[in-house]
Amino acid sequence: MLAGILSTARRNNPQLGITGALICRHDLYLQLIEGPAEAIDALYARICEDDRHANVELLLTEDMGERMFPNWAMLDDEAPSLFWSAADVATGVLEAASPDEVRAPVIRWSAAHPGG
Repeated sequence: MLAGILSTARRNNPQLGITGALICRHDLYLQLIEGPAEAIDALYARICEDDRHANVELLLTEDMGERMFPNWAMLDDEAPSLFWSAADVATGVLEAASPDEVRAPVIRWSAAHPGG
C-alpha cells in the first residue's frame, strides 16, 4: 500500500509544484507537504478521502521562507528515533503538541538528508 501511495505522489506532485517527505514508522507516519497553498489544500482533501489513509490529522500549517525538500517529489524513509514514542502517540501527545514540537522532528530529519 505504501509503495502505491509513494508512486502516486512521485508521479503527480511535480506537475502540481508539490515537494515533501513522508517519514514512516510502524505506528506513525509524519508527512511534510510543501508547495502552493491551493495545491496543498486540494492534495490534503484527497488524502483525507483516500481509504489508504487512516486517522489523518493536520498538525501544523504555515508559510515557510524556503522548502525543506525542494528536490523530492516525495522522499520516504524510516526514522524511528526522531519522533515521539509509541506510548506518547497512544496518550495523545500529538494533539497537544506545539508548532515547535511538531516542526522539530522534521527539522532533525531534514538535516540528516541534505540536498533534499
